Formats: sequence, C-alpha cells, structure tokens
Amino acid sequence: MNPKAYNYLLKCDPVLGRFMKQVDRIKHKPRGISCFASLVRAITCQQLSGRAAETIFTRFRALFTDCEFPTPDQVLKIDPETLRRVGLSRPKAAYIHDLASQMLSGALPELAETESLSDDEIVTRLTAVKGIGRWTVEMLLIFNLGRPDVLPIHDLSIRKGFQIVFNKRKLPEPLAIERYGERWRPYRTTASLYLWRACED
Repeated sequence: MNPKAYNYLLKCDPVLGRFMKQVDRIKHKPRGISCFASLVRAITCQQLSGRAAETIFTRFRALFTDCEFPTPDQVLKIDPETLRRVGLSRPKAAYIHDLASQMLSGALPELAETESLSDDEIVTRLTAVKGIGRWTVEMLLIFNLGRPDVLPIHDLSIRKGFQIVFNKRKLPEPLAIERYGERWRPYRTTASLYLWRACED
C-alpha cells in the first residue's frame, strides 16, 4: 500500500482513520494482466458472490488447457452454449463473446495503451462495449491497473462498508458517498479498499 495514501487518509478523515488503524495496512498489488483477461473476470463477477464468481472463472479457464489465459480469438472459437455450461449466464456469455470481438478489432485498449489514458478515457472507451458498465471498468482500474483515485460508489459492498465505518442507520446513497469521498482525493482507491474490508469484517 502507498504510504502517502495511508498517511493522507489518516489526517484528512479521523473517522475512517480510526478504522484504518484497527485494520492496519491492507496489501494491494495490481494484477497487471491483459485488459481482456481482467474484463472477462469482471464480467464473470457481476452480481455474484466472490466464491461463486471464482468457481465459474476457474471453470472458464479450464476450457483452455494449453495456455494461462485464452486470447480473444480462442474465446470466439468456443460457442456460447459451452460457456453457459461452465456457469455463465446467457447474457454474460454473449458479453464475453462481444468483448473478444471488440478486442480483435482493435476498438479497445490493450494494457500498454492504458498507460497513456486517463481514468475517464478508459471508462468511456470500455463502457461502449455491451455488458461493460462503469463498475466493471472501475474494477479493472483498481485491481488490474492500480489507479489510485477510484471510488465505486454504486458497489453494494462499498455502500455497506461506508454504513459500518460511519455508523449510518440506513444504507447511504451513491451520491452521498461521492460527495463525502471528495475529501479522500487523490487516494480514493485506498479508501475504497478499507470500505470493502469493513464489509468483509
């Protein structure tokens, strides 16, 4: 974890800071895998528990025994019904096929290209693909690219974590979290990690 981010949040937000001290520093190392692999994982995880998503993602990867992760071309050679048999819903199988097509066409950025793009530019480019919303891209920004200032305000666990840390009676609305989170800039990713931890605990 970035020490600057940790110390900044301790100073700018005493309430969050108390929880951070209880938990101590959270380890966070970006995956740095291809954008295609990261997005396939994120699509798989949509609206599922972590355990269920990981099971389906492992079954998906097992379809391709000769590589660590399939290329878009390899995925397109697998018919949607086969993808459904590993646990993907019909829409998710279609989304992954469409993603593979878009990657092959060059419409979407590869990992190296993202280094020259802002967070908003990446969101704009990727959400043009069917089945990829802002949350999916935010997961890529945080867990794959390691961007430091991302706050997924629509993530249910983020909202629950905020409710716990700040002792709110009701689940906070995304806009309320967005407004409050302005004080965490430019390290909102680190704050997000602690809100997720609060929900897990």
